[in-house]
Amino acid sequence: MHLTLHDVRGGAWRRVAAASALAASLVVVIPVPNTLRAQEDKTETPTEAVRMVLTEVFRILEDPSLKPPSREAERRHLLEDTIARRFDYREMSKRALASHWTRLTDAEREEFVDVFKGFLSDRYAGKIEGYSGEKVQYLGERLEGQFAEVRTKLVSNKVEIPMDYRLIKKNRRWYAYDIIADGVSLVKNYRSQFDKIIGSESYEELTKRLRNRTVTEEAKKKRD
Repeated sequence: MHLTLHDVRGGAWRRVAAASALAASLVVVIPVPNTLRAQEDKTETPTEAVRMVLTEVFRILEDPSLKPPSREAERRHLLEDTIARRFDYREMSKRALASHWTRLTDAEREEFVDVFKGFLSDRYAGKIEGYSGEKVQYLGERLEGQFAEVRTKLVSNKVEIPMDYRLIKKNRRWYAYDIIADGVSLVKNYRSQFDKIIGSESYEELTKRLRNRTVTEEAKKKRD
């Protein structure tokens, strides 16, 4: 069984993925600017955490010195590392697997997080180049204990797309675990996919498909 995806609003969704769903393409760990590290040492709000990362992401994307093909890999590594420092793959994995997560051993959980992270990195890395000058408007935030949601809007000359970031607070810092683009939750899409594959096949089949990069998102659904 192979589940397919129809693009959400075609090019609009690709622009969203390029500019903000970069959060799903994170693997490499290399040094980032000291200014970013210094900001992280301060007490922050959820909006400040999102703004800090997106500002650095767009700075990298707009840097003329990083645009030549010869520096493509370097630019991608910078982007991946900048976002990876504020994306909680374990939390995302747990929510995407839902009840299936509780049945895994600690070793299996660690393995799944690593496999899922690699899958997301490969899936979204190519969309980085789709960035075309979009800007972010910050609309507000909602707090519920250790959880938060930051509402933003991705704006270009042609489209305006709502982009919400769900975060969890750990050790006084906020980490994203889901992105909702125009009402589409990344976690919810994969949760539905994973549940279907495990139910019709097996958990082993799911990890196999993640390794082979043959799992896809579902068609647009509203948020949880």
